[in-house]
Amino acid sequence: MTKAHVLQGRILTADGWRDGRLETGPGGRIAALDGSLPGSRTAARYILPGFIDLHVHGGGGVDIMEGGLAAESVARLHARHGTTSMLATTMTAPMDEIESVLAALGPSCRQRASGSARLLGVHLEGPYINPGKLGAQPDDACQAVLSQIETLGRLAPIALLTLAPEIPGHMDIIRALSDAGIRVQIGHTLGSYEDGVQALQQGAAGFTHLFNAMTGLHHREPGMVGAALAHAEYAELIPDLLHVHPGAIRTALRAIPRLYCVTDSTAAAGMPDGEYKLGSHTVHKCMGGVRLADGTLAGSTLTMDQALRNLVSIGLPLAEASHRLSLYPADYLGHADRGRLQTGAWADVLVLDAELNLLDVYLEGEHLVVSDV
Repeated sequence: MTKAHVLQGRILTADGWRDGRLETGPGGRIAALDGSLPGSRTAARYILPGFIDLHVHGGGGVDIMEGGLAAESVARLHARHGTTSMLATTMTAPMDEIESVLAALGPSCRQRASGSARLLGVHLEGPYINPGKLGAQPDDACQAVLSQIETLGRLAPIALLTLAPEIPGHMDIIRALSDAGIRVQIGHTLGSYEDGVQALQQGAAGFTHLFNAMTGLHHREPGMVGAALAHAEYAELIPDLLHVHPGAIRTALRAIPRLYCVTDSTAAAGMPDGEYKLGSHTVHKCMGGVRLADGTLAGSTLTMDQALRNLVSIGLPLAEASHRLSLYPADYLGHADRGRLQTGAWADVLVLDAELNLLDVYLEGEHLVVSDV
């Protein structure tokens, strides 16, 4: 049974900032929230909902595609940086390899390991992408088949799936996937603005790492970026300040109401410079970035606590930055009891100091001391 805890600080509630006290219950839920303490007693500590990362390939030297207990190791690394729940994200690979990885992920999705972020399911980023826009994905793209996706879903819960809508047959499959409860995202695509609009009308819900690996915005050919900026309610974006210029981030923030942020992190996250695996690729970490041998960006080394600081550094208020790392991704997946601090919600809670350094993490009420990270 999870031990109860009492936290005091500046709490980000549904009604805004409150100086007060939050109590976690023995069942891993928030038992009480009292926002009536004098502000002078709590100003040095911020209490935020845990981060929810919907695009995670690896961390701590381990890649999700290694299978076995790799996902638990990755979830443990990211928990130490404030991620309390996440989607294990796959790479494009031969189908037998994807099946093997999902079979290994199934048990980890059903039971959270101690000290690890909750795996809310799988983000199937490949293989249903355009082979002409692989980015850092291996060259194993293929056309989506509904029965094949259903087979994969019996191995592990697929919460989110990235596809290129312009591939023959994909436009028709979007509605079936959406009706089955899978969030479909547009990504790794050479599709046009019109393709993007049609995919949204068919039930696509968002865009994978906005701006990256998709057709860009031009005033006579708006491209997939134009479709996102003009029509999307949700889209994910990597705020490492390397994948997307701060000016482009601010453009997206003005255009897409519930833009949320992800790390797209690789095995190199939390590790020194060197060589790491990303699916079947070898990637190189140097100067804060991860690249293939040809210089192509290949995921990131970002963690969500740094994403929070990056967003604040480009001018977002702390509350808004938190929403884009916690509330919006929770709402996107339909988790009304995560990504927010309220009585009855899961006790996924972060404590940060005045400089936004992470001090403590509570994973469904389990206390993880991270002040030595």
